Amino acid sequence: MNNRLAALKERVEQRLDAIDDPVTGKGLFTSGRVLGFDVKDGGKVSFTIEAPADAPERYISVRDRAEAEARAVPGVTSVIAVLTAHEAKASHAGGVARVKHIIAVASAKGGVGKSTVAVNLACAFASLGMKTGLLDLDVYGPSAPTLLGTGARKPAMLEGKILEPLEAHGLKTMSIGYLVEASSAMIWRGAMATSAVRQMIDEVAWGDLDVLLLDLPPGTGDVQLTLLQRVPLAGAVIVSTPQEMALADVRRGLAMFEKTHAPILGIVENMAYFETPDGTRTHIFGEGGARRTAGQAGVPFLGEIPIDVALRESCDAGTPLTAAKPKHPVSRRFREIAEAAFGNVARLNKPAPAIRVI
Repeated sequence: MNNRLAALKERVEQRLDAIDDPVTGKGLFTSGRVLGFDVKDGGKVSFTIEAPADAPERYISVRDRAEAEARAVPGVTSVIAVLTAHEAKASHAGGVARVKHIIAVASAKGGVGKSTVAVNLACAFASLGMKTGLLDLDVYGPSAPTLLGTGARKPAMLEGKILEPLEAHGLKTMSIGYLVEASSAMIWRGAMATSAVRQMIDEVAWGDLDVLLLDLPPGTGDVQLTLLQRVPLAGAVIVSTPQEMALADVRRGLAMFEKTHAPILGIVENMAYFETPDGTRTHIFGEGGARRTAGQAGVPFLGEIPIDVALRESCDAGTPLTAAKPKHPVSRRFREIAEAAFGNVARLNKPAPAIRVI
């Protein structure tokens, strides 16, 4: 998207978020009511407003006002505004209503080891005695089936078309990789990817969990924004390498979470260094970059994860190091990071609001 369209999209979003949601009293975007929001060349705007299943009639006037407000933005030539309402599930209710804390693990850039960190952090939370789930939302390149060794298994479908998570290494897990063939190319348009994300949040029987970690797709696009506006995040953990190229994307990721009012629990510096048997450390990708970025942004720094052969081997084998070798030094690092992140949940948040599944 070019700069002109991006600016137009932001102006329309601001107008829509100035409209109060009849249920939450917050803006439509902040409340997660606006889905599939898009602006195309020529100023063509389209979006969907999703109403609660028990009160769709209250949103007819909201849809009409949203359409009028979008049309009033200079540069907009046409608007398609659709009103939808999902049917409520009668039994085996899915969704995150019974999850105490939802934590996003994000990178804003691919190739920094975000999924490896997410899986091992989830195992670290479980080792601390918490009921933990892991939701792999990287719809374009799901890694959980490989990292958890669950690739050949498929989730069961419960009554009401609710998916049952797969149990692995003490975790409840779900991934788009469980639902498609491993060799299938993920060539999905934004609306399709967003729909898949919504299904894995709303139509999975997560049950009672203390912590649910979301392994977000890399980047700061519509899929990420739709997700962050839809679920009540306790906060986000951002993963980076020390390399300046990765840190530039971290700053964009921080801006995205600030926009959606999600607390930053901290930054993790992955691939921080390589340590030889004699204790010599080589900083392959630079030194301390994530720590400095955290300090400049005024957010917590959670710790460093070194480049480690055992960590790489455990990933390839589908046996997360933190679960398989809890006494390994890197496993202890992940537990320390999990403890620090969870401590920041209590420090930065009021108790998570109850979620009404619709």
